[in-house]
Amino acid sequence: MDPALEIQGLAKSYGRCRALDGLDLTVPAGSLFGLVGANGAGKTTMMSICAGLLRPDAGRVDLLGEGAFDPLRHAGRVSILPQDARLPRHARVAALLAFYGRLQGVPADGLPQQGAQLLQWVNLSERARDVVNSLSHGMLRRLAVAQAFLGEPRLIFLDEPMSGLDPREVARLRDLLRARAGRQTIVISSHVLTELEALCDRVAFIDHGRLVRQDRLSDIMRHHQRVSYRIRPAPVPLAELCAAVPGAEWSVAEGGGELIALLDVENGGIAEVNAQVLPILLRAGVAVEEVRRGSALEEEFLQATAAR
Repeated sequence: MDPALEIQGLAKSYGRCRALDGLDLTVPAGSLFGLVGANGAGKTTMMSICAGLLRPDAGRVDLLGEGAFDPLRHAGRVSILPQDARLPRHARVAALLAFYGRLQGVPADGLPQQGAQLLQWVNLSERARDVVNSLSHGMLRRLAVAQAFLGEPRLIFLDEPMSGLDPREVARLRDLLRARAGRQTIVISSHVLTELEALCDRVAFIDHGRLVRQDRLSDIMRHHQRVSYRIRPAPVPLAELCAAVPGAEWSVAEGGGELIALLDVENGGIAEVNAQVLPILLRAGVAVEEVRRGSALEEEFLQATAAR
């Protein structure tokens, strides 16, 4: 798969603070790509450089195979939702989208229809004629998300898109972004790692301005290797489990509230393993409250960055 974004040796400092320290990154075209990192890791700086808002001190950025951001070459093809986006407070919602659409190169005769579609997309159709100043924080965020999709750009950067959204709107936006997979490349930064787990197909861990790890989400979370069972503390028949699922490694977490299985690729699918495991646990009187496939993204990130 051809990359939509390639970054090599990207560096940027603010005085003595080194935000990016030789960052390397490759984002495949059509992916929903998550950026995971602590505050100050360099995620926002990276996005800002890619979108032409900042100049790097060193390194190379290649957008869509056409080099660094150029306002003429990439107009309408690359867009960004900044983390702290500010919208003109006295503009009207539909008129503001039309203005941004013109900046993105959307033909004038297509602006009304596209603006209306995007407002419906972010559940703001009823506020099209209202002034921006009348919108709540969550509505402002949804409007800012909508502007990033004007003109059907091929590469989109979303910095904390879920910030300020209520659970219903988070779920709605998640579904809408999933529907874009394969059609557009979307790079998403978020501190809500459960949302990245539910949304992205690839993720990268960034720490102190450097890439720590980059891979498919399924590989990073070991979806095909790890299963955890949340249980009520009780004696677990480990010997019987080992006999039922040869090659698996079993352990009980401290406190006895979690049973963890690391599976060999030859153990079969998760459903087949559960068909063997759950009857054994229930016969032994072990109450199973939850079965989870894979390890949490947060856990993997903390382990990957622990030694840095």
